[in-house]
Amino acid sequence: MSEWKEYKLGEIAEIIPGFAFKSKEFGKIGELVIKIKDINPPYIILSAMERVDTSSYPKDKLGKYKLAKGDFVVAMTGATIGKVGKLKTDVLAYINQRVAKIKAKNCVCNDFIYYSISTEQFQAFIRNNIDSHTAQENISAISIGKFPILLPPLPEQKAIAAILSSLDDKIDLLHRQNATLEKMAETLFRQWFIEEAKEEWECYKLKDLVKHVKPGTNFQPKRIEYGIPFLNVRNLNNGFIDLSDTTKISKEEYQRVHKNWEPEENDILISRIGTLGIVAVIQGSDLPVAVHYNMINLKAKTISYQFLYFLLKSQLFKEKYFSNVRQSVQEYVTIEDTENVEISLPIGTDLFKEHEIAFNELFNKIKSNQTQIRTLTALRDTLLPKLMSGEIRVL
Repeated sequence: MSEWKEYKLGEIAEIIPGFAFKSKEFGKIGELVIKIKDINPPYIILSAMERVDTSSYPKDKLGKYKLAKGDFVVAMTGATIGKVGKLKTDVLAYINQRVAKIKAKNCVCNDFIYYSISTEQFQAFIRNNIDSHTAQENISAISIGKFPILLPPLPEQKAIAAILSSLDDKIDLLHRQNATLEKMAETLFRQWFIEEAKEEWECYKLKDLVKHVKPGTNFQPKRIEYGIPFLNVRNLNNGFIDLSDTTKISKEEYQRVHKNWEPEENDILISRIGTLGIVAVIQGSDLPVAVHYNMINLKAKTISYQFLYFLLKSQLFKEKYFSNVRQSVQEYVTIEDTENVEISLPIGTDLFKEHEIAFNELFNKIKSNQTQIRTLTALRDTLLPKLMSGEIRVL
């Protein structure tokens, strides 16, 4: 470890806060501009990114705010202050104010810096060095630059970054495979059950296809640091349960809020208050979990849980589900309206059995990929602090 030296982030990297584009300039035409909302660790998400026509700006004025593939940024403001995202796509994009680009200086591996600030140590540093606690928390580029980093020789920096990058690339590939499989399922569902639908198919209410439709608890259980996860809508992610950021409750509180029923493996959750129509499957490794009132728990009966999952995500179901939206403080759908959604299906026919098997196979592949994602993510999260601290050496 004698060849490892400690530096401040600002000594080995440039920290460049984004440009203050005017609100009226944002629209659907022009170049992509990265806002805090577009940072979804570990990446920058392009799908909802806004644009600004930069043709009226001198090119030299915006040059330092431009991002290239592989560059990364950190949020400087708000509830998600300190979150880090990398640009994985080769596109032209600029950074907005309160988003900082971090670029390694000469003889320092850029990806090594990226992984150094992807640690819990960096998040803790940000939380402990907030510059202002007004309406929103803020941190300056100068304060970010004070984060201490242990820096090995350049060959070891590159070797460490290569190991972690290979894991991230595999995780990203699996996510993209699952997105493709979801698109395939969506296309097949539309073709088989909308475009090729027959008038003679029997009409079913959702409650006829499931064993139960149960709302989560509207109790407000006491939160604790360690315990049973208490799921909210934010924990429904890419069709599965994300336990990385959950409130915890005690076993006693869990038994109180779920005394009449308990979530089980292969149950499906759908959000019904606020953010509507998000669907996720509960896996055995998630259990036990408690479910909030803003979600509904469904247990398949007449159809497979895999088919139920794709049904709830289909255009056919969502159009009818969203037609029942009511307005209060937040938009919501009632339990009764959910269980009474009507769907025409050829259940019991050879055709349906054939289609159901196809959807089962698609979902099982998605689930297998998700299991690999969890395993690889856990491995990366275990290796990350050990590699960055020198506890595990690679050269």
